[in-house]
Amino acid sequence: MNDRYSRQQLFQPIGEKGQELLQQKHVLIVGAGALGSASAEAIVRAGVGKVTIVDRDYVEWSNLQRQQLYSEEEAEQKIPKAVAAQDRLKRINSNVEIHGIVMDARAESLEGIVHDVDVMIDGTDNFDIRFVINDLSQKYKIPWIYGSCVGSYGTTYTIIPEKTPCLHCLMQSVPNMTITCDTAGIISPTVQMVAAYQVAEALKILVGDWNAVCKTYRTFDVWNNQHYEMRVQNAKKDDCPSCGEHADHPYLSYENQTKVDVLCGRNAVQIRPVRLDGYNLDYLAQQLQKHGTIQQNPYLLSCQLKDYRLVIFKDGRVLVHGTNDVQQAKNLYYSLLG
Repeated sequence: MNDRYSRQQLFQPIGEKGQELLQQKHVLIVGAGALGSASAEAIVRAGVGKVTIVDRDYVEWSNLQRQQLYSEEEAEQKIPKAVAAQDRLKRINSNVEIHGIVMDARAESLEGIVHDVDVMIDGTDNFDIRFVINDLSQKYKIPWIYGSCVGSYGTTYTIIPEKTPCLHCLMQSVPNMTITCDTAGIISPTVQMVAAYQVAEALKILVGDWNAVCKTYRTFDVWNNQHYEMRVQNAKKDDCPSCGEHADHPYLSYENQTKVDVLCGRNAVQIRPVRLDGYNLDYLAQQLQKHGTIQQNPYLLSCQLKDYRLVIFKDGRVLVHGTNDVQQAKNLYYSLLG
């Protein structure tokens, strides 16, 4: 038997017993961008038994500055992040069962994979998905660790069902976020700090060290040397729709989910058909080649037009690059694919 985890086992709060527990656990990471890829690598290196990674996007050149699992070759080929992450992580630790799933993180798709999950880590970049994660957490009693970062500013908060205020308690509705990494930038140390806090919290939960779990809403600015912790226990609401006495988990309802997403700062719109039946990419390539330059891999098809670029995923989702006008994106979608 090798000594792969020997240094981690020397850390008393984990030890041999904790390491055995880690190998029996399942972590779901939603989003495989900067936070998701950093958290995924740390979790896999720690020897957690099963890791599932969900992401809807593909690797782009602008990701490489901070998204540590990906390479130039994957950016050139537009490989989906979930696929690239899975391949890289399997080379890091072949003892971990790793599942990379290329899909939009929606209530119905996530609900089908959380039945044996022990903790969820937030690697997303929008609050629509976070509120879905929050409601799944409350419905199925799965702890999750919220994280966000932009510029040099980061935030983390650990949510334990029936113990702590949930995200809906703290934020009454989905915030209208205009500042993102795509508009204000991001530096790598911010990502690493948020991910480090998230992974530390996940390890505490997975080995059952509940007393060590952080009980505050934590924020920091690595550039301006600022660090704040806010006590939020009194924010827990008995009438919260997500975690209160009569919770109905509103963000798991289809009518509360975004069907068309404007990807803030990327000048792009994602169109998600009501039914994701998928496309025959080979057939589409033949049909679209008269309109623009085609690039294809087993997971998606890209068509570069004069002023726009369409990226079509096998599951039916379409990214329209070159506009943030929803109606304009829809018109282009229906004219070429409708």
